[in-house]
Amino acid sequence: MNLDLNGKTALVGGSTQGIGWASACELASMGARVVLIARNEEKLRARVSELPQVSGVSHDYIVADYTEPQVVAKNVQSWLEANGPIQILINNTGGPAAGPAHLADAQDYVAAFNLHLVNNQNLVQLLLPGMKESGYGRVVNVISTSVKIPLNGLGVSNTIRGAVANWSKTLANELGAFGITVNNVLPGATETERLTSIISNKSAKTGKSEAEVVAAMTGEVPMKRFAKPGEVANAVAFLASPAASYINGINIPVDGGRTGSL
Repeated sequence: MNLDLNGKTALVGGSTQGIGWASACELASMGARVVLIARNEEKLRARVSELPQVSGVSHDYIVADYTEPQVVAKNVQSWLEANGPIQILINNTGGPAAGPAHLADAQDYVAAFNLHLVNNQNLVQLLLPGMKESGYGRVVNVISTSVKIPLNGLGVSNTIRGAVANWSKTLANELGAFGITVNNVLPGATETERLTSIISNKSAKTGKSEAEVVAAMTGEVPMKRFAKPGEVANAVAFLASPAASYINGINIPVDGGRTGSL
């Protein structure tokens, strides 16, 4: 199985923590040059120094806040002009705030659309020429199992994640002829800072202890535990590898079997 990413460069969103960071580490261990992108330069600088280095690869970072899509696009374009093409794009950023769909303000939907779909679209358009030139392209979107079955209390997230999934499938159809694949990884509950916040909020709203909340949540998972970020990253990295060259336009849940559909 060919998992070698030597000579490839990967841009990883939201990559100073959680699934983004775990994915960046896995890609680096496979030989890729990794470019981290997030908003906190201090964290980025520290994380770059911690990435595995294979064959003397020099990793890098881009500072950009995903709430400002034009700035993200500008900064990535500047990096490309100075450094050359990127063949692997991992679209990953934090999800919208929880809450019922009917109580969300219209601007909440607009902000989430910009955060996720607009940034994803801009990045694909920027990186696509280099992928075609290199004869290698991988786009992996880290989304949510809600694209299969909407999750209660995540109205805005369900809506926007679904839009990203359909955008991704459309791109897969359009770009497959160039040998560029587009796929989605759908994490279930994963041990990240976001999950810690979700547990804390549920505890506050229900009056149950955090331990009780955790027990209820893991009880819905056939494997009776949350995912580790690295377990999600394994799926991301595989889809980015040469071994996944004929896997295109699919959703891969990494949720311990929780999602109640095929």
